[in-house]
Amino acid sequence: MIGFLRGRIASKQPPQLVIDVNGVGYEVDAPMSTFYELPEVGEETFLHTHLVVREDAQLLYGFISEGERRLFRELIKVSGVGAKVAINLLSGSSVEQFARAVNEGDAAALTRLPGIGKKTAERLLVEMRDRLKKEPITGVSAVGGALPSQSASPADEAWDALVALGYKPAEATKMISKVETDGLASEVIIRQALQSTVK
Repeated sequence: MIGFLRGRIASKQPPQLVIDVNGVGYEVDAPMSTFYELPEVGEETFLHTHLVVREDAQLLYGFISEGERRLFRELIKVSGVGAKVAINLLSGSSVEQFARAVNEGDAAALTRLPGIGKKTAERLLVEMRDRLKKEPITGVSAVGGALPSQSASPADEAWDALVALGYKPAEATKMISKVETDGLASEVIIRQALQSTVK
């Protein structure tokens, strides 16, 4: 099991980044809440990780805080919630927001996240309520830091990231249209677009 990575960020294109650890590039999928906290490409970072081994792939997931990783690990134990859905949940809400929705029984807040239908939301409320009571999970709230702009515009990069997170292209376009994108970095556009779905 790979418990953490400390290395230089070689590239980042939500939801994936590559961490160069002594000349070995680790491909890591991370929620947007982690991307908000990452330094620029070329700088060093530290990520808590979780390795998922499947028949056809070995997938590494990275988290800026131990709280995010713990919540991810609890989420993937819930029937019908895989790693991708768990990453989407963490991208659309902070650890604290998720815990609040579960404690308040707010299924509507959960169904606004990509990949979460009514039945999954209800299952999450039932199964996660007990788990959160046994061991409260805390994490960091998202704080900004710009993703580097490449050839695509920040709005295009944000659209690509939303589609990669599971939103349909039309939904991603609609979400971005609600954001005043001029002068904003792609990660800020993504965050504001995701926040517009939670309201």
